[in-house]
Amino acid sequence: MDARRRILIATDLDGTLVPDDTVALPPHTASVLRRLDDAGVPVVFVTGRPLRWMSGFWPHVGSHGLAVVSNGALTFDAHAGTIITLAGIEAEAGMAICAAIEAELPGAWFAIECADGIRFAPEYVEPYPSPGAPRGTLAEIWTDPAVKLLVRHPDVPAAVLHDRVEAIVGDRATVTWSVSGLVEISSAGITKASALRHLCRRLGIDAADVIAFGDMPNDISLLTWAGTSYAVANAHESVIRAADHIAPPCAEEGVAQVLDRLLDELAAAAADAGKAGP
Repeated sequence: MDARRRILIATDLDGTLVPDDTVALPPHTASVLRRLDDAGVPVVFVTGRPLRWMSGFWPHVGSHGLAVVSNGALTFDAHAGTIITLAGIEAEAGMAICAAIEAELPGAWFAIECADGIRFAPEYVEPYPSPGAPRGTLAEIWTDPAVKLLVRHPDVPAAVLHDRVEAIVGDRATVTWSVSGLVEISSAGITKASALRHLCRRLGIDAADVIAFGDMPNDISLLTWAGTSYAVANAHESVIRAADHIAPPCAEEGVAQVLDRLLDELAAAAADAGKAGP
């Protein structure tokens, strides 16, 4: 590997870098990320998680301080505690999408994720406790752009729900999923890849020099955009088909294993460059 090459690591969190619903990094993975940061290789978390589920990961964002959350709708500077970019669904457009879904799938449940947290329509059943989250009609709760519109349905099988919602929404918004039975809708054109592309322009890094890791369908745009991509071995079959390589499973800290080898390659390349002289 060319020691002068500027590379960037982009990794999903749940099911990829850490087990689902984890609130902290395993010690070995954390140590690998520190070594990469010390070597000048930025590691960017690119996740479907909202801001409210990121506090345990902010100590590991590295010197650049940046992370992409909510499937690309929001880029956050953890060092400054500020939002860099936010691409949300406005209320009028979002409620029209909900009306179209409800017309085709009566009984659908809706919630919106905003920068300040989640908000629920009356019927929405949330599997994760969200004390104090606002609940009301969509017209009442949709007062800010939604970084994600969430759709569940108690009677439509998970295997069917995503395809049905995607067909209903069409090109009005971006439809994806990362959890069985939950459809995630972002503003049109917003994906993990679109957000990382913008961030890489800011950092002066080409797509060809991005190494990406993922496990679920919401990672596919990221993996197909990056110059090098890995699906962890436990990934959804569609993600394995989309990736260039397979990393060991998340449960074995597979991403850290791949990055350990990368650090060895970088060290060897730097040593060779030193021997070659100016």
